[in-house]
Amino acid sequence: MKSSYISAFLVTVTLVIAGMHTGRAQTKAEHARPADTLHYPEETHFRNLRQLTFGGDNAEAYFSYDGRYLIFQRTNAKEGLPCDQIFIGKVPQTAAEPFQPRMVSTGKGRTTCPYFLPDGKHIIYASTHLGGDSCPPVPDRSKYGNRYIWPLYDSYDIFLADTSGRIIKQLTNAKGYDAEATLSPDGKTMIYTSDKDGDLDLYAMDLATGKEKKLTNTLGYDGGAWFSRDGKKIIWRASRPQTPEEVTEYKELLAAHLVAPTRMEVFTANADGSNVQQVTRLGNANWAPVFMPDSRRILFASNHEYKRGFPFNLYTINPDGSGLQKISRDKGFDAFAMFSYDGKKLVFCSNRNNGGTRDTNIFVADWTE
Repeated sequence: MKSSYISAFLVTVTLVIAGMHTGRAQTKAEHARPADTLHYPEETHFRNLRQLTFGGDNAEAYFSYDGRYLIFQRTNAKEGLPCDQIFIGKVPQTAAEPFQPRMVSTGKGRTTCPYFLPDGKHIIYASTHLGGDSCPPVPDRSKYGNRYIWPLYDSYDIFLADTSGRIIKQLTNAKGYDAEATLSPDGKTMIYTSDKDGDLDLYAMDLATGKEKKLTNTLGYDGGAWFSRDGKKIIWRASRPQTPEEVTEYKELLAAHLVAPTRMEVFTANADGSNVQQVTRLGNANWAPVFMPDSRRILFASNHEYKRGFPFNLYTINPDGSGLQKISRDKGFDAFAMFSYDGKKLVFCSNRNNGGTRDTNIFVADWTE
C-alpha cells in the first residue's frame, strides 16, 4: 500500500487476494450460478442490506460528511477501465432509486484512496497521472516466488479536486509514494502514507498551510490511517518486521518499490502520533481499521482465522484487544468498511453475491447494535 495505494494496493492487492478463492476454471453453468448470498443469517448487525454495484472491482467506498454520496475507486476492463478511477454516486434513498455513479478522476494513470471534504464539493485522491497516461505496470510476482505483493508507484501524489473532476491543487510533491489519505472530522488535517523519508510512514498535513508532521518512526509499513470521530485518535494498519530475516526482506522489497501485506496488525495513537498502542495480535493480515461512531470500539478486516489467507471478514474489537466479535460472513472478501457520520449506516466492499466471479462490489446497510 505504498505508492499505488495503500489505496491502489489495498484495492488491487486485496482484491486479488479476494479473488484467489476461485482457484480453477469454471464452466458456464457454474459461472451463472450464484456462489453465495447477499445477506448471511449470522450478520445480525446489518439491516436493509443493499448491493449498489454489479461487476468489476469496486473498492474503498466512503461516505460524504452528510451521508448523501459515496466516493470510490473502480476497475472494469469490460467498461474500458483497465485500472482504478474515482467515481461518485448518490446513495439511493428508496428501493426504486438506482445507484448511478459518475467518474470524477482524470481517466489517466491509476487512482486510489478517495475522500470527501466536509463541504461535499471537494475531494482528495491519489493519482499517478503525472507519471503517464497509461496504467502503471503491475509487478512480476514470479520474480518474488509468486508471493502476494503490492506495488508502491513512485508517481502517486495526492490531489485536491472538486466534484466536477477539476483538479484544484497538488497536495504532495515529494518523489515517491504518497497515497492512502483520509481527513480529520473537521476536514482541516489530512493523514496519509509516504515513503519520502525511506520508509512507509504516516504524515499529517494541515490542508490550509501545507505544514506537515511525521507521525510514525518505526521500521515497517504504516498505512490506511483514519481519525476517530472525536478527532482525538488515529488508527491504522502496520507491519513490524522483527527478525533479521524479516527486516532484510522488508527493506529489499521496499527498495524495489514493493511491500508484502500478508502480516499486518492494527495500531492506535493520539492524533499527534503519541501513545502508540498495538490493538491486535492475531497474525496474518489485519487491516482497513476504522473507529466506530463512539470513537472507542474498532471495526477492521482480517483473515486471521484462515491459514490459507482467505476469507477476509469484518470484526469489531475494543482498543485493549478484548471483545473480538465476528461481524460479516462472506466466504471470500469483506473489507473497506466505513460508518456514515451519523453512525446509522455502514458501507463496505465484498465478493458476496457475485455469481462465482471475482467481482468485488459495494454494499450499504443500516447498522444495528
